[in-house]
Amino acid sequence: MPSTGSGNKLFDSFNKNMKFIFNVNFPKFSFPQINQVILIIIFAEFVIGASTAFITPLFALFIVNDILAPVTVVGIAVAIFWAVKSIVQLPVARQLDKNHGEIDDYYSMLIGLAVIMVVQFMYYFVGSVWQIYFLQILLAVGYALYVPPFFGMFSRHLDKDKEAFEWSLWSSFSIGAGTALGSLFSGILAAIVGIRPIFFVSGTFSLIGLIILIFLRPYIKPKVPHDLAQFYGQKQI
Repeated sequence: MPSTGSGNKLFDSFNKNMKFIFNVNFPKFSFPQINQVILIIIFAEFVIGASTAFITPLFALFIVNDILAPVTVVGIAVAIFWAVKSIVQLPVARQLDKNHGEIDDYYSMLIGLAVIMVVQFMYYFVGSVWQIYFLQILLAVGYALYVPPFFGMFSRHLDKDKEAFEWSLWSSFSIGAGTALGSLFSGILAAIVGIRPIFFVSGTFSLIGLIILIFLRPYIKPKVPHDLAQFYGQKQI
């Protein structure tokens, strides 16, 4: 794990200076060590969050200005995505919970993200309303395959007594910072090159996130029998 010593020394120096100037003693803060699985997922989610944020602010403009569809299509397309995702991800999650171990979770995440990536690239070629609806269904299926195993694997690998911090780090860095940067640059790029090329940028970021997630493979728990106590050699209570 990277050393946090230099960061702590810098904070100590800042604390002494502030105490000398303002007579205020700031509480000492050291960044907790985080296991590799959580770090990999957090960085992958940062890139994936940015890929989604490239599209989100421009989606309505794309439908209305590029496809020349009525604004009602925007609402229908969003509703299709959330309806399909909400329905499909429940049986996916249920099936993943039945299989002990993380091999199925791991491949479900990769397949789901691959589907998301393909849909983002395909949006560049969209020319009609029915194609938008079709891609929204595919996108929903991709997220339904990706989200349940992500929550499961992230929850299982949280460091003891750091659960709140690591969930907050995911929310602040992966989702917060990723969405902020993606949204910022999507507007800038759209003003320069137009909206359609942004879908290629978004797909490329998803591809990078997919490559990062491949590095999870050495840390994945193997498929184990239903009787976990027997597998780990523990006595049942």
